Amino acid sequence: MTPLTYIRASDGADALARVGTDGRFLGGGTNLVDLLRQNVEQASALVDISRLDGAIREIEGGGLFIDASVKNAALAAHPIVRSRYPVLARALLAGASAQIRNMATVGGNILQRTRCMYFYDVDGARCNKRQPGAGCDALNGFNRYHAILGASDQCVATHPSDMCVALAMLDAVVHLSGPAGERQVPLMDFHVLPGDMPQIETVLKPGELITGIELPPPSDAIANSEYRKVRDRSSYAFALISVAGGLSLANGQVTQIRIALGGVAAKPWRASRAEHALLGRAPTPAAFLAAIREELVDAQPLSGNAFKIGLVERTTVAVLTALAGANA
Repeated sequence: MTPLTYIRASDGADALARVGTDGRFLGGGTNLVDLLRQNVEQASALVDISRLDGAIREIEGGGLFIDASVKNAALAAHPIVRSRYPVLARALLAGASAQIRNMATVGGNILQRTRCMYFYDVDGARCNKRQPGAGCDALNGFNRYHAILGASDQCVATHPSDMCVALAMLDAVVHLSGPAGERQVPLMDFHVLPGDMPQIETVLKPGELITGIELPPPSDAIANSEYRKVRDRSSYAFALISVAGGLSLANGQVTQIRIALGGVAAKPWRASRAEHALLGRAPTPAAFLAAIREELVDAQPLSGNAFKIGLVERTTVAVLTALAGANA
């Protein structure tokens, strides 16, 4: 048994002062506690920030600021989120179970780690993310759930969050606080691809704490948005793939387009190529298909997940076609 010190922080400043070099911040604990129990991760101390005040408030310019300690269930149910950012509410409700959403925090959701079975198998599997240089058993093993974009020969794991796919589509900004002060990082730049160092998953520095998420003012494409998740069972399952889409039309042409993909990479994947290909085009299924195929041109499927390419194509076309009909 590894000794562990428990500390309940009184506020954010207290948490930062007491976390130390080997401590971890504890929010809802829905992922971190499992990782510690299974010896995937180790920590000398847990600094409990779950009882810090969490608020959702409008900010100057029309955007929304969400404290990192806000629970997933509370965020999904918030009237402003449901009316102005429907893609976020739907993504949150697609994740986990009601019990977990009642516990899980926004900050913890962003920082949750891959559910790759080899990452969790401490005694029986090689994993470069868990033990750099050990190898990656997923490359030639069971890889149905793994990446088709942005992977490397060191790691093919995917990021599991539904919420983060919606945040990527929304151009959300992560607010951080740490020993060097405060800073802001676009959500799309917060997570990193594996490359040669798959153990590094984010740009978070030692001792830094996620304090909140900032959403931009809602645009027409944000208001007309959807999240669709494809999984092996209808509840409490991680995505095989998912699509967050937003669309606005004028005079029969696409004027605003936002697409993000989940279940395909080690981070939420913003489909920038597809977005660029669709601007100014007529909103037809054929145009949607051509655009997403352009996005997937660099996809490198593994032995067990080549089906993801067609699944992404069909789901993206379905989401955008539905949004085009709603915006007609």
